[in-house]
Amino acid sequence: MSKSLKRVRAALKDAGLDPDIRETDLARTAADAARAVGCGVDQIAKSIVFLGEHSGEVLLFLTAGGNRVDPDRAAALAGEPLGKADAALVRSRTGFAIGGVAPVGHLSPIPAFLDLRLTDFDRVWAAAGTPHHVFPISPLDLQRISDAQISDFTIKKEEM
Repeated sequence: MSKSLKRVRAALKDAGLDPDIRETDLARTAADAARAVGCGVDQIAKSIVFLGEHSGEVLLFLTAGGNRVDPDRAAALAGEPLGKADAALVRSRTGFAIGGVAPVGHLSPIPAFLDLRLTDFDRVWAAAGTPHHVFPISPLDLQRISDAQISDFTIKKEEM
């Protein structure tokens, strides 16, 4: 078992949850993950990491699989302009590679925001630290264990 997967399993257990981590052929994209577990694409909680341009802090946006982060709304929540977090930064701050960034088990605490759309479901699926592993979780448990602020930060369908 990889170190990343072990950290996610431990974080879930520490939060009082029974980890039900599933291995998939590939869950690098929301569509791949949804096909692998047999759910709708919006039931996939994507972990999108941005860099605060003034603070240098990384921020996590847990987004429904079919949604895209609106840069202006996200920056307003963050209180600063946001830039792209490259693969090396994501790995150094979260401990995960892009495509497998979990919402929990980071190397250090990261401010997080949860897409309001995810709360429409009883269960969502999130990456478990690798591009091949996911776990189911209720949106309220996801919000609790990631200490995320439930927010509206996505591009609306009519704006796409």
